[in-house]
Amino acid sequence: MNDNAPSATVTLPGLGWAPFYEEQLTPEDEEYDALRISSVHRSRMKGESTHGPVRISLPAQINTSHFAVGDWVLAQPQSHLLVRRLERRSLLERQTVGARNPQLIAANVDTVFVVTSCNDDFNPARLERYLALANEAGTRAVIVLTKADQVADPAPYEAQAAALQRELEVVTINARSLDAVAALAPWCGTGQTVALIGSSGVGKSTLLNTLARKSDEAKQATGAIREDDAKGRHTTTARSLHRIAGGGWVIDTPGMRTLHVSDVSSGLEALFAEITELAPNCRFRDCTHLHEPGCAVQAAVAAGTLDAARLERWRKLHEENQQNTPTVTGARGNKKSGPRGKFR
Repeated sequence: MNDNAPSATVTLPGLGWAPFYEEQLTPEDEEYDALRISSVHRSRMKGESTHGPVRISLPAQINTSHFAVGDWVLAQPQSHLLVRRLERRSLLERQTVGARNPQLIAANVDTVFVVTSCNDDFNPARLERYLALANEAGTRAVIVLTKADQVADPAPYEAQAAALQRELEVVTINARSLDAVAALAPWCGTGQTVALIGSSGVGKSTLLNTLARKSDEAKQATGAIREDDAKGRHTTTARSLHRIAGGGWVIDTPGMRTLHVSDVSSGLEALFAEITELAPNCRFRDCTHLHEPGCAVQAAVAAGTLDAARLERWRKLHEENQQNTPTVTGARGNKKSGPRGKFR
């Protein structure tokens, strides 16, 4: 895999290569180079190699929508012609309105930085959607609170964020300050990959520029938020992989103000662990935690140990997930997608 080539700018492990990918190789694959996809467009893809950035040549009629930034692929050494994609260790994806297949956000991510700002953009319900997405992908989630320097006291934001999920780590930063690099260093070491997700205007591009220590010429464009409603404008229009000064990699993503949940049952169970653990104590197995007698979840609300607003947000996401997730029916070998479920 040319990992030890003298002209290499980074080793394969430095790119994020791990035994998980090595185990997928066959003896025939020894002649190919391992590349990590750094950008995906409609008809072209770029990748990172041990020698630096390369343009990946695509076979005829290849569908780039099947590839995500962060994917590992094998390619021919000289032409960089794509041979095949390796199986992913993790995948962030989301369902978009009217689309048949999910939109791929980022692959082989170790940590998701859910970025939000200390202003009116801070929205617990939206943050829970991002956390469910990260949980379902099997990645670690960290809430990154930006614009901390613009509020008198960021503590209330920190407390609200930390309460969204058990053992959730919350880091408060000024995205323009190099202090942010030190604060986020535990997740940005050599070979580690983080993805930045969040709505527009919260400081993702600014944070990327700081983490990667980009020159003025290479910086990602940034945009100010509107003062009347604290909502941002889209400045990042495509996903891309960038090297972090500390040796890791960061995947920048466009702002996602609207995020529909689909196929994230496990992610929701982890997000709302306090409800998940109470549910087996309900009198009825299919309890909706709404009006049934003997409901342990409603009893916790009445006792003040469970926030009623939290339960309502769980109900909304649970219902949306069931409606958006196709059910599979039919005999084995002849399964088909049936009507989408409905939460009752």
